[in-house]
Amino acid sequence: MAMRSSSSRSTARSLQRLRREYTRGSLEERRAPADPLMLFRRWLSAAIAGGLPEPHAMTLATATRNGRPSARIVLLKRADRRGFTFGTNYESRKGRELAANPQGELVFFWSALDRQVRIRGRLSRTTQAESRVIFSRRPRASQLAAWASPQSGRLPDRAALEARVAEVARRFEGGPVPLPPFWGGYRLVPREIEFWQGRMNRLHDRLLYARSAGGRGGWRVVRLAP
Repeated sequence: MAMRSSSSRSTARSLQRLRREYTRGSLEERRAPADPLMLFRRWLSAAIAGGLPEPHAMTLATATRNGRPSARIVLLKRADRRGFTFGTNYESRKGRELAANPQGELVFFWSALDRQVRIRGRLSRTTQAESRVIFSRRPRASQLAAWASPQSGRLPDRAALEARVAEVARRFEGGPVPLPPFWGGYRLVPREIEFWQGRMNRLHDRLLYARSAGGRGGWRVVRLAP
């Protein structure tokens, strides 16, 4: 018990020392474009050009019909005026939650740039043609994995998963791997996009783009307190 208490105190002290100032940029209304997609692309391009690992990785937060949340990392496949797109197993936990409650949020965090983007809106499945394009761009081994994995389902052990992969590999040996009927794309259509730029003394810049009434017009921009 004493050893655990000492370890907990040491961990707490280490966490308290994990603090740095954010000095890598600023975000001002007068320099922000009217279209948030332009700013998002600018920031994503900077993350890619800076050699950041997995710059297209984003947290996807979903919730059950009763509001029980869950979150995980997925990879952005496309960002355009229609929304933000990624691919997954429709029978996974995220897929089941989105079927019951299509509201969600995406979060990008680029620590090396002191930047974060939060995107809130409604998600829906992409067309089968779009899903086929997303799937076709995966490496073959990842395509086989999509077929083999009962995503979010329980497995007895690692060997069972590898056996499923081997069986799928034999099934599609010598030919292309087709799009699984349970796999495809989702697109989040943004209602709000918030850009966060870290600043000194935790006085961060936060600009929130919100759709005008009805979601059919342009965007209005407001500054949020840090």
